Amino acid sequence: MDGWLRSAVGYISDWLEFQLTGSQQPGVMIAIAFRGEIVSEQAFGLANLDTGEKLTPRHRFRIASHSKSFTAAGILKLREGKKLRLDDPVGKYVGGLHQEVAEQTIVQLLSHSAGLTRDGADSGQFTDSRAYLSRGELLEELSVPPAIEPNTRHKYSNHGFALIGQVIEAITGEPYPVWIKREVIEAAGLKETEPNMPLAKGTPFARGHTRRQPLGRRFVILGDNAAHAMASAAGFVATAADTARFFAQLAPNAKRSVISVASRREMTRKHWRIPGSMEWHYGLGVSNGTSEGWEWFGHGGGFQGYISRTAVMPESEVAVSILSNSIDGWAGYWMEGCFHILRAFKSRGAPGRRVRDWTGRWWTIWNAVDLVPMGNQVVVANPHFVSPFLDASEIEVTSRDKGRIISAPGYASFGEAVRRSRNKSGKVTDIWLAGANFKTERALAAEIERRYAKHNNKGRKRS
Repeated sequence: MDGWLRSAVGYISDWLEFQLTGSQQPGVMIAIAFRGEIVSEQAFGLANLDTGEKLTPRHRFRIASHSKSFTAAGILKLREGKKLRLDDPVGKYVGGLHQEVAEQTIVQLLSHSAGLTRDGADSGQFTDSRAYLSRGELLEELSVPPAIEPNTRHKYSNHGFALIGQVIEAITGEPYPVWIKREVIEAAGLKETEPNMPLAKGTPFARGHTRRQPLGRRFVILGDNAAHAMASAAGFVATAADTARFFAQLAPNAKRSVISVASRREMTRKHWRIPGSMEWHYGLGVSNGTSEGWEWFGHGGGFQGYISRTAVMPESEVAVSILSNSIDGWAGYWMEGCFHILRAFKSRGAPGRRVRDWTGRWWTIWNAVDLVPMGNQVVVANPHFVSPFLDASEIEVTSRDKGRIISAPGYASFGEAVRRSRNKSGKVTDIWLAGANFKTERALAAEIERRYAKHNNKGRKRS
């Protein structure tokens, strides 16, 4: 692993744990792969708020719409085996559809351009007010015309990918979960992934959680309901490590994959622009875009109680998967933060010898800062931010414990001195950034209690 990536991975772990605490989310799991191999996997927080069970990297999550990428890979594998053509009409394989639905091609379903309903007339399967659709219920909902004129724009459709699952069953003569597990999941070398519930007894599983509103506290969402005919769109269950491994294999430059290079190129290229404020596109079962100047592809997922996001940056051969177990999970925000951190270390490089020990998290009552050495400078990061290096000051180290702020935004302390204080044993105890004295978390906690606790205790007695 390159030095810049090793440094970035280390900081991402510290920053993400801090973010979890500050956001009061139940738990988060992250895995980072480099050239297809997992180089870091971490889990923070809890798998279940009710029981206090700690989250581990081995806990499975509902990864929801990541399922679409597995399904698309399965279709492309069938095409490679000459079992279908992407421009085949879906009605060639599945009966009981409205004529206009039956005319839509497999590639239109894979790229969400068939104009189909997103979730049908009642999307209660995604709010736990009804069970996930059976095959009969799915086909009944697809016995009506498309919602809009097909092939006119990207229009996301869970029903469309559920229909793709029916195509796979028709061609293979096997249930979708059986075929996809053997031909895609196991073929990819994944050991912690299932296409649907239930899991084997004893398998660690992270429970989902509601928002705090409207009741002022989170409730556990069991999250173990079977997706039935919707499995090919939303049923998958996995760890972050397995998810990162699989998506890394979808990169055209990956050394190992269940599908050919040509299929991967077709899958990850831009087929349709996704309408919205972000300049994102959709391929075949994957989305793609640009963040922090890096081209990426991947997918997100939202299952009641879970939010997840995975992205692959082929140029750097890095894949990141973040899984959160609350319905308002920050996986998407944290992925943007990972882009930001990775890009900063890639452009600046691993820390040089002179600045390597200028590290640590330091506190005042206002906030914490992270000293993050990169290249020949030390960046004063803000771990409270989703983009911690945004408008960050930079320190030029001039001696063992002294430096100068050589870059800073207008309201910061540009040009002023920096110094570190040590105790008799030589350990750094606090830092001075210009006139601001930053302490360790433990020292600040003691100071706050000493300074303010008595006033708060008086207030409680009066009330």
